[in-house]
Amino acid sequence: MQTAELSYAERSLGLAAGSFPLESRFVDVAGARLHYVDEGSGPILLMVHGNPTWSFLFRHLIPLLRDRFRCIAPDLPGFGLSTAPASYDLRPESDAEVLAAFVDRLALPSYTPLVQDWGGPIGLHLAGRFPDRVERLVIGNTFCWPVNGDLHFEAFSRLMGGPIGEFAIRRYNAFVNLLIPAGIKRERVTQETMEAYRRPLPTPERRMASHVLPRSILRSHEFLAEVEASLEALRSKQTLIVWGDADFAFRPKERQRFEGLFPNHRTVVLKGAGHFIWEDAPDDIAAAIREWWN
Repeated sequence: MQTAELSYAERSLGLAAGSFPLESRFVDVAGARLHYVDEGSGPILLMVHGNPTWSFLFRHLIPLLRDRFRCIAPDLPGFGLSTAPASYDLRPESDAEVLAAFVDRLALPSYTPLVQDWGGPIGLHLAGRFPDRVERLVIGNTFCWPVNGDLHFEAFSRLMGGPIGEFAIRRYNAFVNLLIPAGIKRERVTQETMEAYRRPLPTPERRMASHVLPRSILRSHEFLAEVEASLEALRSKQTLIVWGDADFAFRPKERQRFEGLFPNHRTVVLKGAGHFIWEDAPDDIAAAIREWWN
């Protein structure tokens, strides 16, 4: 394939042809320059990624759904091809405000958040503030409440959010180099995929967001409490829970808590899928969304 046929993201990051065959769009919101993908037509699925990923995470899922849905996937500030203002603190609270501005800027009348990892608290914070604009919910492996005192999360946050984690992340891009392979279980991760996650984070400064978010697991207690309180406004929404059962981060207990919070739910357990379910099981998830929506 000739260079002229490469997508914008492939050219910008030096990725292999066909690795991200989606059109890039940009918008300035809240002082940030956001990169996003907007493909297809129909009911809107707002796809919110977590750490350390970007809209590349949904490159398999979007082509499977865009004939039936409008799939919108922004890169949060500091990730992918998005940039943040110099004063930006990279906390999930701030990401939630930017996401709200992004939804307003695109004038989305109604939408269904599709969330996982930090995309869960960030996306559901917005949804809970404006529940009338939310059509349904698609929830992957995530959390949306304070976890202080839970040793599982405390240990991870203190390690990766502390000085050792900061050194490993900023110096060696540890969140990408260690957690991407650990979080994709069904198939071996290709070098092409690894490069697509490494190249948006080429410098220690650029990798800072990957350190701030694990630190925020404990430090953003008030924000997470706000998210948890806002879920009551979403309780009646039809909810699809898609959950990888081989995740190192989120366990059956988190899935069961979501099932209790959203009584109008359908759960699809993705057998053998790891943390990055959109990488591991896009076909299963697309089929589940179509069947559930119909």
